[in-house]
Amino acid sequence: MSKLWGGRFTKQTNALVEEYTASIGFDKQLAEEDIQGSLAHVSMLGKCGIVPAEDVDTIKAGLNKVLERIREGSVEFSVSDEDIHMNIEKNLIEEVGPVGGKLHTGRSRNDQVATDMHLYLRNRVVALTGMLHELQTALIGQAKDNLDTIIPGYTHLQRAQPILFAHHLMAYVSMFQRDIDRLIDSYKRINILPLGAGALAGTTFPIDRHYVAEQLGFDGVYENSLDAVSDRDFILEFLADASIIMMHLSRLSEELVLWSSTEFNFIELDDAFCTGSSIMPQKKNPDVPELVRGKTGRVYGNLMGLLTVLKSLPLAYNKDMQEDKEGMFDTVATLEGALQLFAPMIATMKVNKGRMREAVNTDFSNATDIADFLVGKGLPFRQAHEVIGKTVLYCIQNNKYLLDLTLEEFRQFSELFDDSIYGVLQPETVVNARNVYGGTATAQVKDAIERSVKLLQATEEWLALRQGNVE
Repeated sequence: MSKLWGGRFTKQTNALVEEYTASIGFDKQLAEEDIQGSLAHVSMLGKCGIVPAEDVDTIKAGLNKVLERIREGSVEFSVSDEDIHMNIEKNLIEEVGPVGGKLHTGRSRNDQVATDMHLYLRNRVVALTGMLHELQTALIGQAKDNLDTIIPGYTHLQRAQPILFAHHLMAYVSMFQRDIDRLIDSYKRINILPLGAGALAGTTFPIDRHYVAEQLGFDGVYENSLDAVSDRDFILEFLADASIIMMHLSRLSEELVLWSSTEFNFIELDDAFCTGSSIMPQKKNPDVPELVRGKTGRVYGNLMGLLTVLKSLPLAYNKDMQEDKEGMFDTVATLEGALQLFAPMIATMKVNKGRMREAVNTDFSNATDIADFLVGKGLPFRQAHEVIGKTVLYCIQNNKYLLDLTLEEFRQFSELFDDSIYGVLQPETVVNARNVYGGTATAQVKDAIERSVKLLQATEEWLALRQGNVE
């Protein structure tokens, strides 16, 4: 069969041009979405009396047959047919004859491909939201198991103040909640139908765009036909959201790598998520978090790539916009791969509570509480800060920690010290003294977990409402 658009041309397309401009090598991933959109479109053509009912039935049957063959893997996609839309239409015409050519009435590949990508990303956003929900569940499970586990808190990667390990984990729950909120918000802009915009100006046929939107589960249609075929903001927004998610995963990955090292020895990752060395038999390498940390860069690159493609394009559709897909597909695959591994990796992580406590007992992260103690005795904070600085210096010079000092040693630096200082310096006291909303005190972390569990339920409700569209 000749090209479906070949009537205008007197020469065959150069083979190298065909290969260079074809997108079927990657946009075949949109096959199911393309057929889903076509089924809704031809139903509308029948409803509006544009295509006879018997032809609509024939086309629907043919599309379903092509979909069945695609799922079986028996369809051979051709570069000469350029993209997924032309490949499916060619297969449809081979299946049902010339009547299959009526399917493209009232639409263009420009609004068709945009529709496919809206359908594709809509599905992926729902799936990724569910994966983030599973990761949050795993983190909350570990937090519940570690409400009595104290770990050094860090700034500048220097020990700062003791905190609950549960509090540290819940920080990531909050990060991933923002990620979920962003994805859910982006869904509103993804779930808008461009079909019916035609190539750029609409169509002369009396179509019903809102009917198609209803059939496909979209919340509305694009208001402007030029915008409908040229908008890729929804992909950019997804890539930006994905970049932030990967950044959060990378930060957590870095901490897992550090914590699992011999120097920290705070955690041990399950063997199922680590690998060994070909030459050093004692090694247990945290390859999963390392790879997630490394793959973050490619997601950033996909965002910057599409921003650069779009930055100077005139309205409406341009062939440059074919470059919107590979980065999107790669980002989805990269993000899904990371999230599928992260939830079980966190859930099976072993926490070395004893080592964490040992670390807290051998640092000066409780020093700030001495300053607060002296302030409570009436000493101005700046003077108290100086007193504690000198006290810590004395400890370092004498190979001691604050709890090792006698009362007489404390009183070298201030007469305000008394026996109660030893209770103030206990890690549990230090932690629970931060009993403010969002703080590390046990009561506050328990409340934070309860609030997060409610947010998990809200996410579950949102996912349940969207399952129909995903299916």
